[in-house]
Amino acid sequence: MSAPLLALLDGSIVDVAHPIIRADDLGVVRGDGVFDATLVRSGADGAPHVRDREAHLDRLERSAEILQLPAPDRAGFDRAIDALVAAWDFGAEPEAIIRLVLTRGAESGGGATAFALMAPLGASAIAERQRGVAITLLGRGHDGDEVAAMPWLLPGAKSLSYSINMAAKRHAAQHGFDDVVFVSPAGALLEGPTSTLVVDRGGRLLTPRQDGILASITLEHLTRDAPAEGLDVAFETLSPDDLRASDGAWLLSSGRLLARVTSVDGQPLPVSPHDPALRRLLDV
Repeated sequence: MSAPLLALLDGSIVDVAHPIIRADDLGVVRGDGVFDATLVRSGADGAPHVRDREAHLDRLERSAEILQLPAPDRAGFDRAIDALVAAWDFGAEPEAIIRLVLTRGAESGGGATAFALMAPLGASAIAERQRGVAITLLGRGHDGDEVAAMPWLLPGAKSLSYSINMAAKRHAAQHGFDDVVFVSPAGALLEGPTSTLVVDRGGRLLTPRQDGILASITLEHLTRDAPAEGLDVAFETLSPDDLRASDGAWLLSSGRLLARVTSVDGQPLPVSPHDPALRRLLDV
């Protein structure tokens, strides 16, 4: 596996082992910062393509605004992305993830910290596109509409405070599952730690309402292009029973793109007849 590449906003490539963050950076000691991540892959013509580049930069800006961080230096992040793509060996690693990071900076002052990091897409993410994922349902502790009304809980922001999400993924793995979908106290399906849920119910593609849920760029892509396949995506309140009784379901994310849900807490799910269409639409 290729080593990660690190770029600063002036477009320079820095050794990933070289320290660029102070020990008192608030992104490190308090998770006070935001990030976004986008897939980069070698296209059919051999040229690299940064997927939904502008949409990810837009979401980084929205996340920064929610946390009242300085507006990201968009031109600087563009320079960093271009430098990483130019330096990457797509022959060795044809798919990679670029993470755009912005923190509040050192606690003692001095301004924000910003950089971009490029690493190979994990082998498990690539495998899960083909074999699917076995998921478990876990409680999240807040209803979506409650979170949406509490701006201090940062609804809609992709913040660096990801420890709960990662703990949920570890809990799932320890119990033999690949991934998680969160459930609200009222019993409504929400999102995964790093993914969005889409359910096929009688030929209708449904996804949970977006109250308190991070906007998914991959879902936006699907919603925009689904009519070309005679499909539409609708937002509805969904329960665990809706998922278990569905004709199929998927988890969508920027890196993995699309992974079919094979089972829910051990109960198998069928393969939706629309699975090939979604794979075409998302270029899986």
